[in-house]
Amino acid sequence: MAAPAELPRLDGKTVLITGPSGGIGQITARELARRGAHLVLVCRNPERAEQTKTLIQQASPASQPDILLCDLSVLAEVRTLAAEVTRRYSKLDVLINNAGIMPGPLTITDEGHELSWVTNHLAPFLLTNLLLPLLEAAGQARIINVASEAHWLGEIEPAQNFRNDREKYSSFTAYCDSKLANILFTNELAHRLELTGITANCLHPGIVDTGLVNPGSSRLLKLMWLLARPVMVTPEVGAQTSIFLATDPKVAALSGRYFKNSKPARSSGTARNRAEASRLWRISAEETGLE
Repeated sequence: MAAPAELPRLDGKTVLITGPSGGIGQITARELARRGAHLVLVCRNPERAEQTKTLIQQASPASQPDILLCDLSVLAEVRTLAAEVTRRYSKLDVLINNAGIMPGPLTITDEGHELSWVTNHLAPFLLTNLLLPLLEAAGQARIINVASEAHWLGEIEPAQNFRNDREKYSSFTAYCDSKLANILFTNELAHRLELTGITANCLHPGIVDTGLVNPGSSRLLKLMWLLARPVMVTPEVGAQTSIFLATDPKVAALSGRYFKNSKPARSSGTARNRAEASRLWRISAEETGLE
């Protein structure tokens, strides 16, 4: 019997991951630490952040993850986070935009954004752009955005104000829209970075049995989640494509792709529309104040 292939190593590489306090984010962080990466854990809850750090160090005693606290639903905090990362590190080899939420009732942040749109899309859009100089400094770097098959049901409306209309609002629709935005953003980013050493890819992790649906979710969403339970995968399985994209040499030169089960997959026609990707970039730049 042939010996198992040695896992790709990340010694000397700095990896920033958002949302590592549970689910696929936690498994991804743990496994990248085992491969020698220096982790930057971006968390909202300090207690859960410390628990995650302990779990990672139990799995990889030599690991010394850094914790940076940030509420990704607040763009001012995202800017502060990017400034702190830039101050602390000279380069960034891998950026994993993993954090995501399934909203409950319509929630508008103090900055005027619908909660899932800002957390799932605007925050990674802004953070990624602000960290591009560090990614360029790495020479060869990877950006990984966690999307979803839910993007097939998403739309990017001409005016984002509909998200603030309680009569028209649907938490599931808002989630689908944000996941479509993840893929369009990835595709446009890959196009803009094609002459650099930075790649950008996105993925569907599977229907993962996590706490994405919460007590505040709608009855319809809870029912859909219950019906999907038989085909759900564990966080360990769901994290594999993120780990693959962060480590495998075979994808070092691939960019602008959508992955499922660690293989390139087909996304929706809307997700592949270059004009739509360019339009979303303009919308996102305006909403985040990105120059």
